[in-house]
Amino acid sequence: MGEISCSNGIGNGNGVNGKTHSSLNGYRKSCWYEEEIEENLRWCFALNSILHTGASRYQDIALLDTKPFGKALIIDGKLQSAEVDEFIYHESLVHPALLHHSSPKTVFIMGGGEGSTAREILRHKTAVKVVMCDIDEEVVDFCKAYLVVNREAFCDPRLEVIINDARAELEIGKECYDVIIGDLADPIEGGPCYKLYTKSFYEHTVKPKLNRGGIFVTQAGPAGIFSHTEVFSCICNTLKQVFKYVVPYSAHIPSFADTWGWVMASDTPFTLSADESDSRIKQRIKGENRYLDGKTFSSASTLSKAVRKSLDNETHVYTEGTARFIYGHGSVQKQNQA
Repeated sequence: MGEISCSNGIGNGNGVNGKTHSSLNGYRKSCWYEEEIEENLRWCFALNSILHTGASRYQDIALLDTKPFGKALIIDGKLQSAEVDEFIYHESLVHPALLHHSSPKTVFIMGGGEGSTAREILRHKTAVKVVMCDIDEEVVDFCKAYLVVNREAFCDPRLEVIINDARAELEIGKECYDVIIGDLADPIEGGPCYKLYTKSFYEHTVKPKLNRGGIFVTQAGPAGIFSHTEVFSCICNTLKQVFKYVVPYSAHIPSFADTWGWVMASDTPFTLSADESDSRIKQRIKGENRYLDGKTFSSASTLSKAVRKSLDNETHVYTEGTARFIYGHGSVQKQNQA
């Protein structure tokens, strides 16, 4: 649950639970964003300002200017990305799959309304057509207007933006793709996306829409030493029921206050070495990656002993009837800053 609160910086007035305190005796008021990660664990950071808040028929939306992480996009009270470190998430989501593919020309993005995933894909010289399908037009328009870093991507003629449910769009469409990317919101109880993490969706919708040698990759939620059992381990196990080759990997995202996970899957084996990855990066990608190279991916896909053991022993298969969810269902509450 995400909350914005203000405090005066004295005594124990720390703005918890959305209480707003007036400035007293000349003390400067501070404003904070707070997100409940677990029942007994909250993550908060100071704000410079609240840039914009709004709501669509699907979600609450906020853009905050934070002191430690720059501009941060908040949807339904959950931090989606922050200006300072979003490159870690998006490079990790996009580049391993596109580099492991022999020649990725067509890419379908499920979600991705922020535009950052499209931005990273469009850096690949092989990319001919990128389809970004997001259900929420207001989020897409919001990000076009406020996230300056992605404006060039939204103007790229190779990008086609479709406003629709990704599942419906894949099912009605005739085209197949070299890579399909799940840049979806986390599976939150009551949220719009959890059905796109199920075995039936992977088996009957995603896999048939991949070209020969095609690769699917999805964000898979928290993957920390304690948090990976929420959804990461069962998403990985679910994909193992559908694809022959599955590679889970993770990276620490400072603004998420946790290690984050992705899972890459295909019926073609992943054989690219670190040196071969670096060679393809030089040949295929415009500009220099800030985070990901061959050695980084090798490290990211070498999970800790505890997480490996947990994934090996995972038996849960994600279905609509047996869905798992990450903790919380938040909403941003804008407090009086006067």
